[in-house]
Amino acid sequence: MEAELESAWELNPTFDVAYNLGNTKYQLKKHKEAATYLSFALRHWPLLKGVAKLKPNAEKWLAESRAQVGALKVSVTVAGAEVLVDGKGVGRAPLEGEVFVDPGEHRVEAKHLDYEPASQMVGVAKGATAEVKLAITPVKAEPQASAGVKTEGDGSAAGATGGGPVVGQPPAPVAPPPPLPGKSWVPAIALGAASVVGLGVGIGTTVASNNANSEARAQKDQIFVAGGGCLASPSFAERCAELHRSGERAGLLGDVALGSYIASGVLAAAAVTYAVWPVTSGEKSRALLVLPAPRVDGLGVVMVSTW
Repeated sequence: MEAELESAWELNPTFDVAYNLGNTKYQLKKHKEAATYLSFALRHWPLLKGVAKLKPNAEKWLAESRAQVGALKVSVTVAGAEVLVDGKGVGRAPLEGEVFVDPGEHRVEAKHLDYEPASQMVGVAKGATAEVKLAITPVKAEPQASAGVKTEGDGSAAGATGGGPVVGQPPAPVAPPPPLPGKSWVPAIALGAASVVGLGVGIGTTVASNNANSEARAQKDQIFVAGGGCLASPSFAERCAELHRSGERAGLLGDVALGSYIASGVLAAAAVTYAVWPVTSGEKSRALLVLPAPRVDGLGVVMVSTW
């Protein structure tokens, strides 16, 4: 499951994938990675009632994970510079959030093609946050080399007529034409990754549906313990209406989860079918991009292709 969610994250980094991946990392006690994914999920949390009750879980897991690791707030004077921590790229300036690291000493670097690199060593304790500010300066311009090579008599190898070919020099070899493209594996990879995303959405909505069912059962038990019912007890009308809404919400989330699982299976079957389907001699390779589009009422798929 961890590897499948990581593949889904590489294809489509959305809050729901980050939530499920952060939960998985938290359960595995990989607190540095859990904090990274959970902080992303909370920064991009949607305003949907169906997932509002999951947010406290993400906040709790993030707080517990942050207490076990350190955090870096990195700023660079030039936007677009690549930021590296201990030689590993973590994004481009300006970074969206904090960089979570193991407690201890770390080297933070900033690199840009047109600027001199800058680095700084910083120490951070468990549960603490350290600020790193890197200033990079433009690269000094190099003097241009002479266009021609001097020969005897102060002449140029290109000839006095201004750039003609040198007598006796063999012509440059002509590069062979590129081979014709074969079957493109992009659609199979995209369909497989979309299937993983559908599985992740199904897991998330299943959790939400289970929570809604638990809430409905608790409300029903409260009405029963109070000696009431929802058939002929007007005094319990408001509680019964809330119970009815909880049941509807649980049913809707269950339907979304079922649809996501079905979509995941269909996309996986499509990926396998495309992978084993033979390519005829007259068939041309076409570019196909398949992107999942999670919605509150199910899972959609957006396909973009050139013909």
